[in-house]
Amino acid sequence: MLIWTTSLLSLQILEFFYGTYMAAEVAYYTYIYAKVDKKYYPRVTSHTRAAMFAGKLISGITSQLMINLELMNYRQLNYITLATQILAMLWAFGLPKVDKSLYFHRAPLRESSTAAPQSNQLQLEPDRVSQQMSSPQVQSSPMHLLWQHFHNAYTNPRVVQWSLWYAIGLAGYLQVTYYMQVLWKFIEPEPQIAWNGAVDAVLTALAALSALAAGYLHSGRLRPRASLLVLSVLSALEGSSVLICCWTNDIYWSYVGFVIFGGLYGFTITVASAEVARNLQEESFGLVFGINTLLALVFQSLLTVIVVSETGFELNPVDQYAVYAFYFIAVAIIYFISVLVEHIWQRGLQEVHTKTENLE
Repeated sequence: MLIWTTSLLSLQILEFFYGTYMAAEVAYYTYIYAKVDKKYYPRVTSHTRAAMFAGKLISGITSQLMINLELMNYRQLNYITLATQILAMLWAFGLPKVDKSLYFHRAPLRESSTAAPQSNQLQLEPDRVSQQMSSPQVQSSPMHLLWQHFHNAYTNPRVVQWSLWYAIGLAGYLQVTYYMQVLWKFIEPEPQIAWNGAVDAVLTALAALSALAAGYLHSGRLRPRASLLVLSVLSALEGSSVLICCWTNDIYWSYVGFVIFGGLYGFTITVASAEVARNLQEESFGLVFGINTLLALVFQSLLTVIVVSETGFELNPVDQYAVYAFYFIAVAIIYFISVLVEHIWQRGLQEVHTKTENLE
């Protein structure tokens, strides 16, 4: 539609279908997690994230070359997009199938399989666990399973912690990347050479490497609390890099800030995705990642309404990006405080437990 349409209504319809297309990313991650053992989730997440960033890398390099060599204009680049999407669709038909359906056409299962105890929950009730494990075989309805998985996931404190970070981080990333071209146009209205495509290529290359590094460095090496602490620091650095993008009159410094931001995001979103997956039941990935992505888009819409639109503050591009920068810094502070409070709380519980044992 981008190739053949010129009306606003058609573009609005296009955005609807584009949103549907982007939602398929959730199905892709669900498929990947369903095919591998849980212990490989961090590495699998890093590989899939790296593959996504590698695709953006090739896209950035190709578009920059096509424009600089005057082989295509911006409109004609959409023909490449169309061809690659058709190729991706054909490739999908060759992927190995998953042997079972998650919510429909299921074999009879124990109901306990949908409410298995979580090893990383803060507390477990022994009577409840034994009751779950001894429940008879039932054929649960799809809606019952959906509700069961939703309840089990979002009553797990770790899932809630990481899901919120995933949604908040994704919302900020989308907002920063969607409007970056506008910021660069504001900083340098008439550049001699537009290096936007090349910068996108460098960013995605760094993000892909960061995603791979996250899978290998984070896997089995950091406890949940340490992971949250690391992400708090990296989130603050993301905010600082966005400030570099907007608090400068030099377009090249803005490029540098954007590349740093992308590299940091590639690491943090990979860790967050892996932690969410690791704390979930095996059959609830699509549901939870779908809800998390929906929540991210809600956050992004709120940011757009408040910061960009006429009904909000309608800030200029520099002020918009200052808001996004402090958005990431605020998230870092909140999560740092939550880690600190959790540490103090658990330390207090340990001291009480030690005193109780000594009295006995």
